[in-house]
Amino acid sequence: MAKLTNEALLKKITDKFNNQLTLLGEPFGLLTLETGREQIIDILTYLKTDPELQFVFLTDITGIHYPDLEKPIGVIYHLHSLVNNVRVRLKVFLKDGDEHIPTATVLWNGANWMERETYDFFGVIFDGHPDLRRILNVDDMVVFPMRKEFPLEDPNRVDKKDYFFGR
Repeated sequence: MAKLTNEALLKKITDKFNNQLTLLGEPFGLLTLETGREQIIDILTYLKTDPELQFVFLTDITGIHYPDLEKPIGVIYHLHSLVNNVRVRLKVFLKDGDEHIPTATVLWNGANWMERETYDFFGVIFDGHPDLRRILNVDDMVVFPMRKEFPLEDPNRVDKKDYFFGR
């Protein structure tokens, strides 16, 4: 079998899903695509079950927060085809206040804890998840710590004043 290139992978995916994907680039050779939450499970299923592609290894599911964008919350999937030694990144962006996305636990059991962690830190709700609850933070926490909703430093701290450092 010939080596699977990013161009061949992109052509195969876009032939199947036509206008449902947007190419974001290839940073460091990693093909990065964006799609919507309605298509994500179909695309993940295709990437996993296609006999030529075989993206059977879910490396990671994580989130990202861009507070200045129209859709500030992102869910990022990293997949690896061990047979072809190719990786792909899929991104889905969600509106603030509507952070629902279908669960990938129907495809990978390992997605369970990754989705719980993404929920715990970013507040993304994975619809259909078998046990969506906090995994690292306390249960009664009302904020999501990885969102950029608070200033990085407390403006009331006195130990960071310039006169302490001779300035």
